[in-house]
Amino acid sequence: MTWRNWAGTVHAHPRAVHRPRSTEEIADAVTNAARGGERIRAWGSGHSFTAAAATDEHAIDLTAYTGVTDVDMHAGLVTVRAGTTLRELTTILDALGLAMVNLGDIDAQTIAGAISTGTHGTGASLGGLATQVAALELVLSDGSVVGCSPAERPDLFQAARVGLGALGVISTVTLRCVPAFTLEASERPEPLEDVLDGLDEDISGNDHFEFYWFPYGRNAVVKRNNRISGSQRSRPLGPVREFVEYELVENRAFGALCRLGRAVPALVRPIGAVTDRMLSERRYSDRSHRVFVSRRSVPFVESEYAIPRAALGNVLAELRAVVPLLRDPIAFPVEVRVAAADDIWLSTAYQRDSAYIAVHQYAGMPYREYFAAFEAIVSAAGGRPHWGKLHSLDADALRERYPRFDDFRELRQHLDPDGVFSNAYTDRVLGPVGSRR
Repeated sequence: MTWRNWAGTVHAHPRAVHRPRSTEEIADAVTNAARGGERIRAWGSGHSFTAAAATDEHAIDLTAYTGVTDVDMHAGLVTVRAGTTLRELTTILDALGLAMVNLGDIDAQTIAGAISTGTHGTGASLGGLATQVAALELVLSDGSVVGCSPAERPDLFQAARVGLGALGVISTVTLRCVPAFTLEASERPEPLEDVLDGLDEDISGNDHFEFYWFPYGRNAVVKRNNRISGSQRSRPLGPVREFVEYELVENRAFGALCRLGRAVPALVRPIGAVTDRMLSERRYSDRSHRVFVSRRSVPFVESEYAIPRAALGNVLAELRAVVPLLRDPIAFPVEVRVAAADDIWLSTAYQRDSAYIAVHQYAGMPYREYFAAFEAIVSAAGGRPHWGKLHSLDADALRERYPRFDDFRELRQHLDPDGVFSNAYTDRVLGPVGSRR
């Protein structure tokens, strides 16, 4: 069969595909591949822009391995199978009266894929999704099943929460959840200069703050999401307005403009100069997962880097200066978010409060010059690339940016000495392992 990722940037032709419905079947698939001297990678929803899940040998398709296996309401702990998507998970949690404390704006990823590549949301006091993990169960390269947590195999826990699937196949994830809560959302266009002048105040003064900026426009579209008390009544967007603004304007109309720009590149800049004025102000409140998540149907490619939060203003100034010099116009916006420091070895926010800058281009339009210029700017600020998004760095470059990089590689060598869980992507970003060096 042919496998492709969501963005269409990666294709693979695995020799064998395993579709387990139990941990035992995952272990059998791993053991069979290892005995034959072959490699195996786990698939989720394919939402990574990189080749992280690609393999031409054995693949484990986890899309049927879903659902909650255990709930401890008193402790707020929920254990879920690795193939469960965030969309499925948040629906289940909401029915239980629980929620994840933070989410990104896309919920198509599986829980295992989301944490393994460092998926995050936004919020100055909140870490990425992997910081909400209380325990993991993994299948190792010898087929054994092990658990890890802060108390049990803590080094494995610190490595595997953002582990790129290089240490084992995650079978279950135990999440530390919170009581379900309501967010009040304020979304509106504002002059970009005003947003940049007020960055520190907005970042510290809101539970969740982000903005995106169309490269040829004057405005940024700013999103401020804040908790409201349970006694306050939710005021969600009505179904008609939600359909018009999100589906018609942000997906269908924007998609049509992108297609027009791809067909006639000279139109991209004038279109971009007015796109940010198409969006109106909206204010509403709803269950947290309905506010965090946006429906995105316009295809794109993306690169994202985490930088020290203090460097955000300078990096954005450099990026704004570069964009007008590019040969090819940019049809998609730049997105800015923030996250708190954490202690996960390969987390992009390891030991530093971080700002995330994501650059995008409409699918099928040239992007390499733009992404290379962006990468040069953020690399000069010590940027760390999102593991699931496009970048050019290899293990030697990444080793300089992660204090625990060698510790991760040493643990990987111990757990997977024959490189059973490796592929071309892990060979590049982590280095080959064992006999495959």
